Amino acid sequence: MPAGKVALAGHAWQDAFDLLSRADREASLSGADLESLAEAAFFAGHAELAVEVKERAYKTHLAAEDEIRAAYIALDVANGYGQAGKSSIASAWARRGQKLLEDKPESYPHAYLALIQSEAARVAGNVETALELAEQAVQIAIRTGHPDLHAAALTNFGSLRIATGAASDGIAMLEEASIAAVNGELSPFATGVTCCRMIAACRDLTDYRRASEWTEATEKWCERQSVSGFPGVCRIHRAEVVALSGAWERAERELRQAADELAGFNAIPPLADGMYALGEIRRHMGNFEGAEAAFREAHGLGRTPQPGLALIRLAEGKVKAAATAINSAVSEETWDQWARVRLLPAQVEIAIAAGDPVLARTAAEELGRIVSTYSSPALEAGRHQALGRVLLAEADAAGAAHEFRSAIRDWREVAAPYEVARGRVLLAGALRSLDDDEAADLEVQAALDEFERLGAGPDATAARKDLRAAAERRTAPVQTRMTFMFTDIVGSTNLAELLGNESWERLLRWHDDTLRALVAASGGQVVNSTGDGFFVAFDSARQGIECAVAIQRALVEHRRASGFAITVRIGLHSAEANRRGDDYSGVGVHLAARVAALAGGGEILATADTLAQAGDVAASEPREASVKGVSAPVSVVSVAWA
Repeated sequence: MPAGKVALAGHAWQDAFDLLSRADREASLSGADLESLAEAAFFAGHAELAVEVKERAYKTHLAAEDEIRAAYIALDVANGYGQAGKSSIASAWARRGQKLLEDKPESYPHAYLALIQSEAARVAGNVETALELAEQAVQIAIRTGHPDLHAAALTNFGSLRIATGAASDGIAMLEEASIAAVNGELSPFATGVTCCRMIAACRDLTDYRRASEWTEATEKWCERQSVSGFPGVCRIHRAEVVALSGAWERAERELRQAADELAGFNAIPPLADGMYALGEIRRHMGNFEGAEAAFREAHGLGRTPQPGLALIRLAEGKVKAAATAINSAVSEETWDQWARVRLLPAQVEIAIAAGDPVLARTAAEELGRIVSTYSSPALEAGRHQALGRVLLAEADAAGAAHEFRSAIRDWREVAAPYEVARGRVLLAGALRSLDDDEAADLEVQAALDEFERLGAGPDATAARKDLRAAAERRTAPVQTRMTFMFTDIVGSTNLAELLGNESWERLLRWHDDTLRALVAASGGQVVNSTGDGFFVAFDSARQGIECAVAIQRALVEHRRASGFAITVRIGLHSAEANRRGDDYSGVGVHLAARVAALAGGGEILATADTLAQAGDVAASEPREASVKGVSAPVSVVSVAWA
């Protein structure tokens, strides 16, 4: 046994684990010795075994009538299960600890109990109670002289203060706990947890300078103390900073290595952060399938997949699904201001894409209010960029250009080349509205060069398209005759409310993927997504009508197979139109959209001229319809498809 304790004191974790395990097999260990074995098991990479040994230590302390230590171990086990997402088991262990402390004079486990109760109140949304209990835990830890619990209480209280708007005060508490940690005043486990929460708080505040300082200090402590596992936590946070600098491939390697290092430690929150960061890198590089998988894995580990998942939907042209996802995420974050800050810029971007500038302004103004309480260059950049988007949507191009230039300046200070390039693209949009195409082209070309260097495929493609469109605008539009089709989901808002966000998103994804595949098979071109449907162009009326029929039949088949399907209305019109690049405009396009609006659920409505061009197609007798924006009545027919 002494040899095992000596190895443990020297942080020779595997040796300590082997020696203490042998002693455990040979004789019954005391509660304190079992705690030593649990610590050695954890740092040797056997986190699940460590929990089992702690549970044994609880029983041993109880048998020895040491109810105070048994209560502490029960609460520690409860905390571990809570971190692993096993809330029911965690609650049962917490009640055991609480019961042992009833009618006992104040002692250090009372601080742990207050901490666990504070966390439960936070999860339940009772923020005031959570704050009161967190402060109570700090005071008990001070009075009972327990350094580890004092640090844990400070980090918990500080995190709550940050979330409720007192960021500077909260950071000061986290710093007080963290300096004790890296100075060797806490146990190895308490040190690692404290530093991890410090770095994560800095990351959430986008205070990358402070995050880098504490990451470096933690890594040095790990090296001095021969501590593994927690270097994986540091590696994740360092990779996030590396990704910000644009070295995405290196950041992805760091994240993968970190996941391997953390595999045996049940370090769920940092693993979740790592998977989310991996998803962001993949999203920027255009690997949407891989990004979505990473975001969903992060979600499975307890971290919200937003705003990343919503931004994938936006990039896929699924504006309605993106808006549903981001708005739901924002509405669920009712009190944690900095959690909202991570969501609000995406809400602004998606709201503008969805044609809701009022919501976009509301989100941008809230972002500005929160950022004003704790400023950093990255936060200021995000604030300027969000406000610029809103001003551009409100037709204040000059004001938008000013905000975008400020955002670019702040992103440069952070050394974030991808964000600088995105800011340039936004600035270009404002400059084009000011009829300064030459300056806009310069900004887009500079952004394109950066996107190509970084490997940001979707952004590079969009920048090239912007430059082509600008060049085409300087030439006369091409007159062409096409058949235009508009589709629209009937009653989409009510359906979304009925199904709930996740089910609605899955159904909408099926709809989008199915319609895109059918359009491609019919030789059509998706011009853009209109949120609940598509604007499509075909070379011939026959192609358009055959595609519309295929869509309605696919919906019926889906209803037959699954018991439920959305209802779609479709309108078609063949006409002359102006083509610039991949876009079409003119009265004919407007008329096609209006015809779709006249259609009923499950109906294909086409102008009589379109039907005549399509050839032999079964349809109703023509009827005259008044169309908004068109002076003369339009003859329309309902195409038979069943």
